[in-house]
Amino acid sequence: MRNLNLDQLQTLIAIADLGTFAAAAQALHLAPPTVSLHIKELESRLQADLVVRGRRQAELTQAGKALVEEGRKLLAASDDLVELVRRRATGLDGLVKVGVSAGVSTQLLPMMLEALSRQSPGVEVRLEAVGSADAMLRLKAGTLDIGIVASPQPAVAGIRLTPWRNDLMVALLPASWNAPELVTPEWLAGRRWASFAPATQMHGLIAAWFGQAGFNPRPYLALSYPGALKSLAAASQSAAILPLEEVKDEQHSPDVQIRHLHPPLMRPMAVAHRYSPEPGRAVSSVLQVLADFAG
Repeated sequence: MRNLNLDQLQTLIAIADLGTFAAAAQALHLAPPTVSLHIKELESRLQADLVVRGRRQAELTQAGKALVEEGRKLLAASDDLVELVRRRATGLDGLVKVGVSAGVSTQLLPMMLEALSRQSPGVEVRLEAVGSADAMLRLKAGTLDIGIVASPQPAVAGIRLTPWRNDLMVALLPASWNAPELVTPEWLAGRRWASFAPATQMHGLIAAWFGQAGFNPRPYLALSYPGALKSLAAASQSAAILPLEEVKDEQHSPDVQIRHLHPPLMRPMAVAHRYSPEPGRAVSSVLQVLADFAG
């Protein structure tokens, strides 16, 4: 029995993404008849209609949608395999896929990558922004090697969790605000403040900080990246609650001011990875660098 042809699969995915056979042909540098042949052979191989050809748009059937959804994973795995072989053939250690949840310090990440390049120049890290719950699922499925996740997390069979950092949270405020030395939930609840997206651990931590004091204010905006929250404070639009590590570079900025919280708020993080007595040299190298930056 013939196996799936990855070139034909890539053609179907291009049609799904671009909407027409012609656009897919142009993007893949193929002749239009070749694109049509790829789809015809795929449909013959699977004995299923995959695409409904319309005058202007090509629409996927339910079978086609299923093939595209799973086919993306297959192509990604194929690319990873090619990369693995290439790196092994050239004497490099390997590629490590690391999932990073919202709120992980954008100041720490470059320092960690720089330390890794010095200590293990043959290791390449691919960072992916992914929520903590999704990271745990992807670790179990094998599509991530390491996750930097919110703590605590529900136990997942085969996944090891190691406490990593417990960072102090602070308020980043516009410089023009008349702020107290210690920012309380009561004081901040009456002002504009921005938060992380509702699905993140950071959002839950901040909501709980307000809630324990009897407040439930709505954020002015909910965003996914620390840099965007910092820019709102610098533009005098709103306050933000962020890890101190994330705002250290703003300590001397004329546009913002940093205030500690009362009561204090901490953000715990953990490093998650698939348990193995011998995780491999590349993964071990990344785990060691993460351990060096624990705090």
